[in-house]
Amino acid sequence: MAEENAGQNRGGFTAREALFYHETIRPGKLEIVATKPMTSQRDLSLAYSPGVAVPVEAIAADPSLAARYTAKANLVAVISNGTAILGLGNLGALASKPVMEGKAVLFKRFADVDSIDIELATEDPEAFINAVALMEPTFGGINLEDIKAPECFIIEAALRERMKIPVMHDDQHGTAIITAAGLLNACHLTGRDIKDVKVVVNGAGAAAIACTALVKAMGVKHDNVIMCDRSGPITPGREGMDQWKSAHAVATSATSLEEALVGADIFLGLSAAGALKPEWVKKMADRPIIFAMANPVPEIMPDEAKAVRPDAIIATGRSDFPNQVNNVLGFPFIFRGALDVQATTINEEMKVAAAQAIAELARQQVPEEVALAYGKNHKFGTDYIIPAPFDPRLIEVVSSAVAKAAMDSGVARARIEDFEAYRVALRSRLNPTTSVLSGVYEIAKANPKRMVFAEAEEEVVLRAAIQFRDFGYGIPILVGRTKAVVDKLHQLSVSDPGSFEIQNSADSEHVPAMVDYLYKRLQRRGYTERDVRRMVNQDRNVFASLLVALGHGDGIITGMTRTFAQTVREVNLVLDPKEGALPFGIHMMIGKNHTTFLADTTINERPNAQELAHIARETAAVARRMGHEPRVAFLSYSTFGNPSGQWLASIREAVAILDKEDPGFEYEGEMAPDAALNPKVMALYPFSRLSGPANVLVMPGLQSANLSAKLLRELGSNSTIGPMLIGMEKPVQIVPMTASAPDVLTLAVLAGAGVVG
Repeated sequence: MAEENAGQNRGGFTAREALFYHETIRPGKLEIVATKPMTSQRDLSLAYSPGVAVPVEAIAADPSLAARYTAKANLVAVISNGTAILGLGNLGALASKPVMEGKAVLFKRFADVDSIDIELATEDPEAFINAVALMEPTFGGINLEDIKAPECFIIEAALRERMKIPVMHDDQHGTAIITAAGLLNACHLTGRDIKDVKVVVNGAGAAAIACTALVKAMGVKHDNVIMCDRSGPITPGREGMDQWKSAHAVATSATSLEEALVGADIFLGLSAAGALKPEWVKKMADRPIIFAMANPVPEIMPDEAKAVRPDAIIATGRSDFPNQVNNVLGFPFIFRGALDVQATTINEEMKVAAAQAIAELARQQVPEEVALAYGKNHKFGTDYIIPAPFDPRLIEVVSSAVAKAAMDSGVARARIEDFEAYRVALRSRLNPTTSVLSGVYEIAKANPKRMVFAEAEEEVVLRAAIQFRDFGYGIPILVGRTKAVVDKLHQLSVSDPGSFEIQNSADSEHVPAMVDYLYKRLQRRGYTERDVRRMVNQDRNVFASLLVALGHGDGIITGMTRTFAQTVREVNLVLDPKEGALPFGIHMMIGKNHTTFLADTTINERPNAQELAHIARETAAVARRMGHEPRVAFLSYSTFGNPSGQWLASIREAVAILDKEDPGFEYEGEMAPDAALNPKVMALYPFSRLSGPANVLVMPGLQSANLSAKLLRELGSNSTIGPMLIGMEKPVQIVPMTASAPDVLTLAVLAGAGVVG
């Protein structure tokens, strides 16, 4: 069935693309990685028998020691039976596995919480409860997901009662926490006291009931909330009510959603597309607050609501409108805080603390790295009442608030004595690059560029170009033989190949102007007009570069079919370095909680002192744009003259040049890699000007730089981006010949967003 629907377009990508994403590299989205050395017999003896007996005996004597000697205290299970998968309904436990894997990935990505997905093949609540409860020794917390109502209420309540670890059904409480945070800020902006607001809730499922319960816990009066389902307002004594709905029944004369909305301050929609009519919005109070959270289509589109009530504050579940109610703002950090104090449960106090922390964060000035990540400076107001999902402060602010609430409410088994140190530790768990990279995609969307893909006949390149367009990052210009490119688009299940701009040198209208331009440029370098015409017609890198030079594109992506050196030569026939700049390459090595920039890894074989200083300045600037405070090390085999050698003078002179300039970042050299990166070795040189391990490594020459970058890529466990070409007059990125579609796409987006180029 999946293959039959492979061409279907959903949310800017085809089903085939989604299947390809989940299949490639290795199936699924998770793997298990050992955290201890496993290289020797001694390592194995410590990891397993006989060494493992020691922590076994220790835990048997004191169960709390499991948090010290095992992964339990940082391990969350994401558990479902697949009875309410996203908006797809009951498709069964196995079908829910991609969703649960995805949730586990989000735990790791946003809060460094290890997570594993578990799918239980039962719709019997009692069987489900028993299965989960028996796993309590394994996990530090349980995240329930995609379980239909009312069973989700029964299951969560029973597990919270039986288990002494945090249990949360995120579909309920995650949504409720983010909603409550947004409502606090919306009330603040409209001058309302939450104790006095009148709320209408449309929907009576798990999320709606949880939202209603939490806003009441935060101060909204019970009698001021009218909850509606398909049959209208829920009132005392109405037939067919279960215990969860009836808990929110109130007496009202309203017989419909329309009537309930008259004079209401707040609309909370967790129901269906189009459930809120524009004419009903007119009947709400001044400056109405509308949370239309049905996905993928809300109860009312923001523009429809604004058309009748320009004074409204509107939130949805969508990322393409302001004020997205996104659960990723909550659940990773709620569990992070709960795990760090070994909480026995997630109680109302912890939920309220999370909501208040999220609300307060949105009111704070957005730091520079967040503004850089999103390409705009978010400011608290009607279109920014909920923090951006990639705000790196969330882990620190929300997790610490939850941990403190757990301690204050008496459910914490471990205590945090120094919250400032704890907040510092939280910040260090995540690599800022991961947040900034996510935000770079938003920059590209906000200012889309025309990117020339010079090798569009290559499937890898074409996949990247399709995603570049479909995800809204810009407009791809495909260079290649028209029929070959169109055939490939058909093979990739693109429904409208004709909508792509294809530039073929055999019939392009731009060829005469290209020949004229390039001949004037090269005629005094030994090229005849015939030579130039042949290059324009036959060399796709020349042709693609001319598209950019003549203003028909904003940047170029190439490199799949030719070596880096050859590609650079061909591009340089058309495009020059930026005035006053030195083109060079950067490899970016991304680890779990660090990013290191290596330069120059591609162009300059033996840079002189001035060139080394320039490379340091420009690489430091890239590091800053990626969210890092640069600490630059000029690398050498020698550390401060030991041993001496004949190749040190240029490095020392480069440092001297920066000394005269005061460039605004830390730098030091000459130094060996261990003196730049290993704190123990760094301690041997107390005079070093680096305050911590270097994150920008300026290499002494191309041989060492290129070898180091490729060795790290092949042997290391880090992700690698690059090489990224810096210093050309127009954005040019040359991908490795072994690049994957995501690699090509990333460089295209980085170039389009102006982060590199």
